[in-house]
Amino acid sequence: MPSIFSPIPAEIERKAPGTGGKPPVDRRPTGGGGGGGDDDWRKPRRGPRETLHRTRAFVFCALAGDMMFFVVLAVLFYARQAGTHMDPRTLRQIGDWHPVLLPPILFLNTAVLLLSSLTMERARLHIFREIDVLEEWLGLGRPALRRTLPWIAITLVLGLMFLGGQALAWKQLTAQGFRFDRWATPASYFFYIITGLHAAHLILGVLALLFCLCALTRLKRVESRQIAVDSTAWFWHTMGFAWLLLFGLLVLGQ
Repeated sequence: MPSIFSPIPAEIERKAPGTGGKPPVDRRPTGGGGGGGDDDWRKPRRGPRETLHRTRAFVFCALAGDMMFFVVLAVLFYARQAGTHMDPRTLRQIGDWHPVLLPPILFLNTAVLLLSSLTMERARLHIFREIDVLEEWLGLGRPALRRTLPWIAITLVLGLMFLGGQALAWKQLTAQGFRFDRWATPASYFFYIITGLHAAHLILGVLALLFCLCALTRLKRVESRQIAVDSTAWFWHTMGFAWLLLFGLLVLGQ
């Protein structure tokens, strides 16, 4: 008879507890591909504070470019004062820079702009008042909104008063015979350039204030309203600082 050979069962090595060996490993599916588990790909959500810091960084970079523009304008102002032309009678080089008598209303305009910067800062402080913000988060009302809106409105009115005062200053300078045309003197020409460019920037600030008022009434999240007010405040303060430099240039630099 043919012999039947049955396979000998393989000996299973058993290890008693505590005698070594590798612990069991709980392998989790990684979803294909290499690179680790789900925690490695989970990105933290950006909070309101980080969003505010990123917005401030963007606003600061834009304002730094504007300030550099005004600095270049001041350099050109001083460089133009050194310009000369030849007198055909004496054949000598004489200066053609004749100082302009500034309209007195510019001093009042400067005071109005400084006051508007103070009111804008009051609005920014109210929107970040912790107790009011906490009440809004808890749904107990909108105290931060009620305290901020009047100061934004006052700043808007003062900004419009400043622009109206600048227009009146241009009319007074024109009445003195200093018109912005090809016959204008270099000093009056720079006066119109400096005040006009600053007024154009301040018009953008007025538009930002109008947008800020709409954002305060339309946006539901208090952190979004904080970002709107904070960005507008920094822009407005920068324009006030720029005007102080330019006005000092016109008063003392001639």
